[in-house]
Amino acid sequence: MHVAVQAIDRGIWRNGLASEGTRFIPEETPLALTYNGGTYAVMMGTPQNLEDFAVGFSLDEGIIKSVDDIKSLDIVRLDDGIELRMWLAPDDAARISERRRHVAGPTGCGICGIESIAEAVRPAAVVPQGQTFTPEEIMAAMQAIAPLQSINLQTRAVHAAAFWSPAGNIVALREDVGRHNALDKLAGALARSRTEPRGGMVLLTSRVSVEMVQKAAAIGAPVMVAVSAPSALAVRTAEAAGITLIAIARQDGFEVFSHGDRVVARHATEVADVA
Repeated sequence: MHVAVQAIDRGIWRNGLASEGTRFIPEETPLALTYNGGTYAVMMGTPQNLEDFAVGFSLDEGIIKSVDDIKSLDIVRLDDGIELRMWLAPDDAARISERRRHVAGPTGCGICGIESIAEAVRPAAVVPQGQTFTPEEIMAAMQAIAPLQSINLQTRAVHAAAFWSPAGNIVALREDVGRHNALDKLAGALARSRTEPRGGMVLLTSRVSVEMVQKAAAIGAPVMVAVSAPSALAVRTAEAAGITLIAIARQDGFEVFSHGDRVVARHATEVADVA
């Protein structure tokens, strides 16, 4: 049975004393993504929101251009893992067969199976301008994540990726033991709900690597905010993609690494009201 959280009995040694207890920990299982009968990749992930993961992975990897390109999607639960079986149009399937890879992706792996340096550092899509956000909106959005992380509230051991809308609320949040998987799941959730990404922010509870920026660019999100620091390559990639990269977000503020023009003290309408 594939569940997202398991209750595990364990021994405890703390402060020189021995005891026993139960702890909730996240599950991880092999997730095989197949297209028209052929395996493309095998990733380790949390067995939850798998339709979102299949769609988001396919979009972020450039396998499909739209959720409508997937003609059918079946979640097949096996004894030792789960297959996400997708069927595409013949032309798409033929293109995929040329780049198919058979890899076992460890938890958190974002570029498993890449066969060249050029593929690993491929240019990210350039995002639309989008809109501006105030520091108060950015901090409020990040503080809204924790209460919605149902798995992390139990385990304190998974990542989350969320999308905050201009209406002032989080419209989608997905969790996974792998930070890349969480973002793929979010991408799938947004695509399946036909949510327009250019109007909001992608929020991450993890660090920002180049693959995370590439995925956010594929989503089309102009702003991404993370609790941890970015890599230098992630900053350069965000700059080239037109993404406002905000990181080290805490209760008292954050740091802006690229395209800071989307962060404003006040919105234009607020300034007009004051005037």
